[in-house]
Amino acid sequence: MSRLQYILFVFIALLCQVILSQELPPIQNFTPTDYNSESQNWAISQTPDKIIYVANNTGLLEFDGSRWTLHPSPNESIIRSVKVVDNRIYTGCYMEFGFWEKGNLGVLTYHSLSDSIKEDLLKDEEFWGILDMGQWMVFQSHNRIYTYNITDGTINNINSDVFVPKVFKIGRTVFFQKMGQGIFQIRNGEEFLVYDDEMVRNDEIINIFEKEQEILILTRNNGFFRTNNGSIEKWDTGVDSLLSEISLYSALELKNGNYALGTISHGLILMDNNGSLLTTLDQGSELQNNTVLSLFEDIDNNIWLGLDVGISYVNVGSPFHVYPDSGGLVGGVYASAIFEKNLYLGTNQGLYFKELGGDREFSFIEGTGGQVWSLTVLDGNLFCGHHTGTFRVINDKVEKIADVQGTWTVGKIDDMPNLLLQGNYDGLYVLEFLNGAWRLKNKINGFDHSARYFELYGDNIFVNHEYKGVFKIEVNKDLSEAIEVKNDTVIRGSNSGIIKYKDNLLYAYKKGVFKYDSGKNAFIKDSLMSTLYTEEEYVSGKMIVDSRQRLWLFSNSNINFVSDGGLANTPIISRIPLTEDMRNGIIGYESVTPMQEEGRYLIGARSGYFTVDTDNFGINDFNVGIRTVKKADRNQSVSENNLLDSHQKGDFKSEENSFEIAYNVPYYNKYLRPLYQYQLIGIYPNWSKWSEEPFVSFENLPPGDYTFNVRAKIGDKVSNNVASYEFKIAKPWYRSNLFLILYVIGAILGSIAIHGSYRQYYHKRQQKLIEENQREMALAKAQNEKEIIRIKNEQLQEEFRSKSNELAASTMSIIKKNELLSSIKQQLISSEEDKNTVKPIIEIIDKSLDRNDDWEFFKEAFNNADRKFLKKLKKAHPELSPNDIKLCAYLRLNLSSKEIAPMFNISPRSVEIKRYRLRKKMNLTQDDNLVDYILKL
Repeated sequence: MSRLQYILFVFIALLCQVILSQELPPIQNFTPTDYNSESQNWAISQTPDKIIYVANNTGLLEFDGSRWTLHPSPNESIIRSVKVVDNRIYTGCYMEFGFWEKGNLGVLTYHSLSDSIKEDLLKDEEFWGILDMGQWMVFQSHNRIYTYNITDGTINNINSDVFVPKVFKIGRTVFFQKMGQGIFQIRNGEEFLVYDDEMVRNDEIINIFEKEQEILILTRNNGFFRTNNGSIEKWDTGVDSLLSEISLYSALELKNGNYALGTISHGLILMDNNGSLLTTLDQGSELQNNTVLSLFEDIDNNIWLGLDVGISYVNVGSPFHVYPDSGGLVGGVYASAIFEKNLYLGTNQGLYFKELGGDREFSFIEGTGGQVWSLTVLDGNLFCGHHTGTFRVINDKVEKIADVQGTWTVGKIDDMPNLLLQGNYDGLYVLEFLNGAWRLKNKINGFDHSARYFELYGDNIFVNHEYKGVFKIEVNKDLSEAIEVKNDTVIRGSNSGIIKYKDNLLYAYKKGVFKYDSGKNAFIKDSLMSTLYTEEEYVSGKMIVDSRQRLWLFSNSNINFVSDGGLANTPIISRIPLTEDMRNGIIGYESVTPMQEEGRYLIGARSGYFTVDTDNFGINDFNVGIRTVKKADRNQSVSENNLLDSHQKGDFKSEENSFEIAYNVPYYNKYLRPLYQYQLIGIYPNWSKWSEEPFVSFENLPPGDYTFNVRAKIGDKVSNNVASYEFKIAKPWYRSNLFLILYVIGAILGSIAIHGSYRQYYHKRQQKLIEENQREMALAKAQNEKEIIRIKNEQLQEEFRSKSNELAASTMSIIKKNELLSSIKQQLISSEEDKNTVKPIIEIIDKSLDRNDDWEFFKEAFNNADRKFLKKLKKAHPELSPNDIKLCAYLRLNLSSKEIAPMFNISPRSVEIKRYRLRKKMNLTQDDNLVDYILKL
């Protein structure tokens, strides 16, 4: 390696170290996956409404701040150039150049200009450059320059037999380089050689700039040159050594007069208008690729980079600057401090420092390896709270003053300048300044809880423990022992914090910010401070009071700070709209340090830190626009068939009732994202919640008139306008006015028909009820009659039983009487007394026995009991004699021959004979039972 090469190597290494030690502007990277296209991007341009267009290997990329859209090139070739002029987007590719225009539906349509001269194009010609010259558009290939007259559409060309790398617009003229010949100018359609110096003949010119009525020429390999009274001379810059060792590919003069240089392998170089280096951005500083193919400065002064792999933009004017620590040099920043012109960082890896404004990288301070919890400047001393104890920092060295494990932080004790109070993992300790040095004096006995946050307020020490609540500690005069410890467990929560601010003791946790009321001995919610965040927005209750007396507090969506209201007593609350995921903070361990510049602050992050300029934090006015409206048919792909004109009121059929509406704010800032809010008047009159989603879908909307409104906000600033789209969904055919009239007529006729039908129905039902009632009455009558018959039958049966009993009684009476008379007669006959005396008595007995009165009485009783029997018997056997009938009656009563004999005043034997003769008369066989036969009659 030669001495010169060695010097250059050292210079580049030192330059990289300088860059790595700087805070860099935010860089937003887009990978090919993000924009869904090929990697290389050859040119970039922007429309007046801030839409970005990129010439890509696959086609024309469009970016509206929310989404990327790819428009394939007209002949499936690489698009090499793009230039936006008014509402046209001019592009050049292989054997083709023309322009794109948007129609009413927001769809780009390509119009070829080269078709008219297609036969005249050179073989394999590609168009690498496009210039806007007012009435003419200039299209440049490597061997020809075409001029297109916008007014009459004519196309002329200038040929070159050598390689033409690029074309340049200087004032109202066109310059271009012919390799090996020099720099030419086009005048009145003709080329003229203007510079043929050696340095511009053989080294490719990257760009030509106007500078103080002269021109500045940037070459690929040899840096800058400038014209001076018609000659070319070297322009010495602060980066000449770097430029001589690297190769440039693109360059751009920024609006503020600075220069952006795109290299082939070293990323982006930014230099001021005097040639001094401002910064470099490469893969070591979050740029995704080191080959910068194209550069563009947008309306908001962001620098866009078309890379060999991907697309990036740099927010050079951003109030944020980042120290990314991509290499993990310092780690996560838990604390920071500016002390004696040095910047100190307390990280999870140890304590680092560098000189403020210096070019050197951060240096590690020996003996501080491990977790640093705090850096505190007190009375001209810098104290470091460390996992291993407490250090006093002296420039690039430290002095250990307390060897107690785990020092959270160190604080002052009012009216005791020689004492300090420190919180540790296991309680509170006192430091003492003695004999010119700080040392550990004692621990406060009686309190052994972790004291990460503590404040002296009044005569007490308040310690916040996020899991156990707030401790109020009364200590003795020499700070050696806790006399009384009270624990308030009502307020406690994860990542909570306590701090003293403007003579007030504040406590913050999920429920809000509370202020200590000494009279009530309790924390009372502060209505003003609690507006700093909502319960949903809460992430950390850690509060920081900086040296400028600003109170800082972090929420999910903002970094909040409270400053003095000046003449007003009410504090001023300001918000920096930087979300938790964007700031990459260490939740619960946030840190804020004022820098030397007024309004600039350093805020720690998980990897490195970032700075913010609160005095330069302004958001320009912006508008929200409706990008596309399309019918959201799930079975239909996105095409012009379902895209709608967002500028005209829509009129849709009833079945066309689902839509997707996309909207955007073309705002390009890595850390500030637009939020959107919409309403659909006609069904959803209330505004929706703020969301990052740049579109919304509505499905199955009912018929009616609708107005869709959308607005946006960035931080606390709301868009200037509310974008609207009106549309109407028709009623279905069966709900049209004609059908409504028919429905009314039908309803009337139907009502009449239904009324008649109901009348007929109720008439039939009434008749049916009448018939049912009649049947029920007839049935009831029949049942009543049946019941009457039953009762009568029961009465008859009862009467029959009574008659039968009378008949039986009369029969037995007759039998007994006759038996008695017969017995008396037999005794009289057998008496030996005077026969003549008893003879009259016997005659009387015989006369009584022969009398027919008993039979008539029996007959009457028998007829009452069984009146049909005698009739049936006489009808069946008319030849029977009265005695036969009498015998049948006795047999009907189932009397035996012995019982019948007295009734006839004969012997039982004679009754048997009578029975025999009766059988004969009735023609009964020997097998027939006489009594059974008589009973069956």
